Amino acid sequence: MPFIDVKVPNIGDFDKVPVVEIQVKVGDEVKVDDPLITLESDKAAMDIPSPEQGKVAEVLVGVGDKVSEGSAIIRLDVSSANTGKSQSKGDSERAEDSGEASAEPPTNVATVTTAAPAHQPAKPESKNDGLSAPKDFGSVHASPSVRRTARELDVDLTKITGTGEKGRITKDDVKQYIARSEGGGGLGIPEIPAQDFAKYGAVETKPMSRLKRLAGPHLHRAWLNVPHVTNADEADITDLEEYRNELDAAAKEKGYRVTLVAFLLKAAVSALKDYPDVNSSLSPSKDALILKRYYNIGVAVDTPDGLVVPVIRDVDRKGVLELSQELGAVSARMRDGKIMPTDITGGTFSISSLGGIGGTTFTPIVNAPEVAILGIVRAKMQPVWDGAAFQPRLMLPLCLSYDHRAVDGALAARFLRKICGALADVRQLVL
Repeated sequence: MPFIDVKVPNIGDFDKVPVVEIQVKVGDEVKVDDPLITLESDKAAMDIPSPEQGKVAEVLVGVGDKVSEGSAIIRLDVSSANTGKSQSKGDSERAEDSGEASAEPPTNVATVTTAAPAHQPAKPESKNDGLSAPKDFGSVHASPSVRRTARELDVDLTKITGTGEKGRITKDDVKQYIARSEGGGGLGIPEIPAQDFAKYGAVETKPMSRLKRLAGPHLHRAWLNVPHVTNADEADITDLEEYRNELDAAAKEKGYRVTLVAFLLKAAVSALKDYPDVNSSLSPSKDALILKRYYNIGVAVDTPDGLVVPVIRDVDRKGVLELSQELGAVSARMRDGKIMPTDITGGTFSISSLGGIGGTTFTPIVNAPEVAILGIVRAKMQPVWDGAAFQPRLMLPLCLSYDHRAVDGALAARFLRKICGALADVRQLVL
C-alpha cells in the first residue's frame, strides 16, 4: 500500500516553528491543498496544505512541537492517487473555466517523499528557539488560549504562579506578570482597567483573526520602542497620473493593472539611494546604523483577516510594468491567505497606501526593525500658484513616519522632497 510523508516546505529563515493546530486526524480524507497543520512564527501564521489526495494514515506531530523545513508532519495513504490526480485535474479545469488561476504550483507549498509504512521519521525538535514557549512549556497547567497569549507576548509561563482552579494559569495571571515585569518592550505599563460594558447596553464579543492577534504585539512593540515622528508633504502627480492611465489602459488588455504604488516603489528607491540612512536598521547596541545596499520594499495589503505587508524584492532592478504585475500577483496571494514567511521578511522600507479609501493624513507605524515607512492617502485636485495664476493640479499627500534615533527631521524632510520631485517628473522613474 503506497504511503507518502508530507514534509514542511521552504519557510524561509524560520527554524523550529511551533505547531499551533492540527487540522486533520487519522482516517480523514484530504484533497490537494486541504490544510493539514498550522504553524505560527512571531510574524505570521501559515497553513501547510496537502500536496496529494489521500487518507491520513498517521499524524507525525503534535501541538507544541517545533518543526523546520523538511520535517515530516503527516503520513498519507495515497492508494487512490490516480483518482486524486484525476480529480485535481478536474478541479483545475473548473478553476480555469471560472477565470481563476492557481497562484503557486503544489511544489511550492509542500514536498513529499515516498516512505514505507513501518518507517518512523525523527520527531520534530522541541528545543526553545525564542519564537514561542520555553522548553518545559508543556508541563504548565494552562489552557491553549493562555499558551497562545504567552507565545505572542514572549512570556515564560513556568515563571508564573497560577491563581485559577487547581493552580491553572489564567490570562489575568499573564497580564499581571507582564505588569510587574521590568524593562523591555513597554513591560510595566499599567493595564487599562477592565469594564463590564454589558451593564450599559447590548454587547457582542467578536474574536480577532489569527493574523490580527499576531500583528498586535508586533505593532505594540514597535510603537513602544520606536520614537515616532511623522513629516507630511505633497507631490504634484498630474503628469504622472496621465502617463499611468495610458499604461493602465494597455495593461488591462493583458490582464493586469498599473497602479500608483508601482511608481511609489520606484520613487522610494530613488530617495533611498540618495539618503541611505533611511534604508537602514539600528544595530543591536543602538550605537550604529546597519546600512542595507539592497532595496526590498514592503507594501501593506488589506486582506479579509487584516493587514499583511508582503515584501517586493530588488525594486531597483525592476521597471514599473514588472512591478505592477508582481504587485497584482502578490496582493492576490495575500488575500487568498497563501502567506509564507519568505513573503513578509527581508524588507528595508515600507509603504502603506490608503489612497483607494480616502483620508487627508495619518501616522503609519514604523515596521521595526526598519526605520521609516511612507503613508499615502487620496490625491485630489487643488489650485496651485504657478507664479502668474492658479492652475488645477492633482496633489498627492505623503506621510513619512520615522525612527528619530536614526533619522532626524531635516533628513526626513529632504527624503520626502526627493520622493515628491521624482513623482512630479515621471522621467526620473522610467530611466
